[in-house]
Amino acid sequence: MATIVQCLSSCATLNSKFKALCLNGASSLSTRRGVCSSSSLSFAQSVSQCVAFSSGNMWVQKKKPVRQSIVCEAAPTKKADSAAKRARQAEKRRVYNKSKKSEARTRMKKVLEALDGLKKKADAAPDEIVTVEKLIGEAYSAIDKAVKVRALHKNTGARRKSRLARRKKAVEIHHGWYVPDTATAPAAEAVTMAA
Repeated sequence: MATIVQCLSSCATLNSKFKALCLNGASSLSTRRGVCSSSSLSFAQSVSQCVAFSSGNMWVQKKKPVRQSIVCEAAPTKKADSAAKRARQAEKRRVYNKSKKSEARTRMKKVLEALDGLKKKADAAPDEIVTVEKLIGEAYSAIDKAVKVRALHKNTGARRKSRLARRKKAVEIHHGWYVPDTATAPAAEAVTMAA
């Protein structure tokens, strides 16, 4: 013990050279209000002075207080936070998807109303279909955007676009602007099947 006390006076002056010196192995240190006490003797670069000797232990006051970590159980709160985050995300997606679907439905209704008005019109000109085609293009765009962000399934989008195209073709046939080739279509299919 006497050799330790003699060594302590010389070691305290060399604290800048020693980063860490520990006697009695790496035993547990207990820290209280910036004061380090233990059954082992340890030095650090931030050692300022020796405070007291009592029963073979050395009390060393450090320049900065030791930061203590607090251990807490995060598992129950993590699930609650995770569930709350998922709920927030789901609500955000629901509102976004709702707007995309609503836009697609609105554009479809405008096209269908324009086609119904054009079909009921007795003296309709073939140039009037151009305005409907612009509306159909806007509806297709809205449907494709909804499919792209997965607000609509791709088959649903294809079905809705097909419905608009069929309605347009029905109006064109009704006014005589489009004449389907019913006689040549089955003959062409028969030729391809024979080959």
